[in-house]
Amino acid sequence: MNWLDRMNRALDYIEDNLSGDIDYSIAAEKAHCSVSNFHRMFSFILDFPLSDYVRRRRLSLAALELQKSEIRIIDLAFKYGYESPDSFTRAFQKLHGITPSNARKQEVQLKVYPRISFHISIKGDVEMNYRIVEKEQVKVFGKSIAVGMDEDPNEILPRFWVDIQEDGTYQRICKAAGAKPYEDISLGGAFYDSEDARAVKYNYLIFTEFKEGMDIPPDMDSITVPGGKWAVFSEEYDDIDECPSKVQSLWKRLMSGWILSSEYDIAKGPQLEAYPLDRKLVEVWIPVLEK
Repeated sequence: MNWLDRMNRALDYIEDNLSGDIDYSIAAEKAHCSVSNFHRMFSFILDFPLSDYVRRRRLSLAALELQKSEIRIIDLAFKYGYESPDSFTRAFQKLHGITPSNARKQEVQLKVYPRISFHISIKGDVEMNYRIVEKEQVKVFGKSIAVGMDEDPNEILPRFWVDIQEDGTYQRICKAAGAKPYEDISLGGAFYDSEDARAVKYNYLIFTEFKEGMDIPPDMDSITVPGGKWAVFSEEYDDIDECPSKVQSLWKRLMSGWILSSEYDIAKGPQLEAYPLDRKLVEVWIPVLEK
């Protein structure tokens, strides 16, 4: 079964449970990936978190029920996962622009968010540069941040990079590695799962490689990146300010294209971002297994 089939099976499960409890570990299992990777794939492909998709779909279905049935608003709120009619009304009005009670009226304008499906769109106008490499196990350390499943990594992570440079953390990581920042060292980024497989957060580490004799500051984090086969994607940039948008674009294109149609499966382990010093280049490293 390929990635497209797996992701659509996961989506089938979500759609079948919009009026009940959604166990994202079950959805991730159907997609043959971790819960955090499943959420991240949605975020990069859709440009908004999976939780937003579920919320929009539920409120779309709720609007249809209001117009086609006599269901009570309180019952509709509980049916679609809201703790109270008030919280349901606020969410409904934010999306549709009117209250649930007014949605029953004829000729009112409502928003409908249709179900998505995963497929490959062949445009032929954007190429992707990648290579397959073997990499030995390595230990890395730096500063990490936990990202919630309902948060947008495209907003959280660029801000995190700015914050650690402004508060001196970036410089302290470089100092611990015995290197000058921006001159003989460039830090990378690593997405990695929490130890709890059902956790509602994943982690992002801004890191450098650990070498024998280094002292890791006590307020910093470290992980082991397993050895194995990696698919490495790259894209050039003209100005350093383009890096955030370039790496986001790279993630989006490989998540929505290459991974869904490739002959590789994603292997367990961290997924990396690299910024080589000697070239104006961003790289994304994905651990892979041959199918």
